[in-house]
Amino acid sequence: MIRFTALGSAVLLTLTACNAPPAEPAPEPSPPQVDPGTPVATANTLTSEGYGPVRVGMTRAEVEAALGADSNPEAAGGPEPESCDVFHPARAPEGLTVMVEDGRLSRITLMRASTVQTAGGLGLGSTAAQVKAAHADAAVEPHKYVEGAEYITVWNGGRAANGDDPASRGIRFETDAAGVVTTIHAGGPSIQLVESCL
Repeated sequence: MIRFTALGSAVLLTLTACNAPPAEPAPEPSPPQVDPGTPVATANTLTSEGYGPVRVGMTRAEVEAALGADSNPEAAGGPEPESCDVFHPARAPEGLTVMVEDGRLSRITLMRASTVQTAGGLGLGSTAAQVKAAHADAAVEPHKYVEGAEYITVWNGGRAANGDDPASRGIRFETDAAGVVTTIHAGGPSIQLVESCL
């Protein structure tokens, strides 16, 4: 007759556990699959709706709360700043300005040394060919002042969108005569203003 004492049972259980095969580690969760052709917006991305924490339609106070007040309040942003003003918010990246019309954000502009890009990876220094390849539905017009330069405008909703509708949103790429993007505007109908607030 075999007798098991409490101590013997504990030893037997321990020996059995030692001989058991090691547990398989839990599989690592796989990262979400993203289509490589899909542009991904980040905090440093300009879209037709805005940039980072600011959105077209925000009040000037909301824009300043998000990106800071005018970094150079002595500079003339427009002849009548109460109705239209253009300025660089203190915490905005270099080369980014905002246009506020009648107290609301209407346009965001990238120029000079800005490194901000659109969700599709286009930025200053991109070529007109790259913009047109990425946006087959873009409207192309000759530049008002520079021969050989262009305005390439992409409206949400494509060519059927109405750029005069206050609710419309889009991005306008300005190129130089060599076909290189020098300025980008994003926002509502104000992206079509050639002379800014003038």
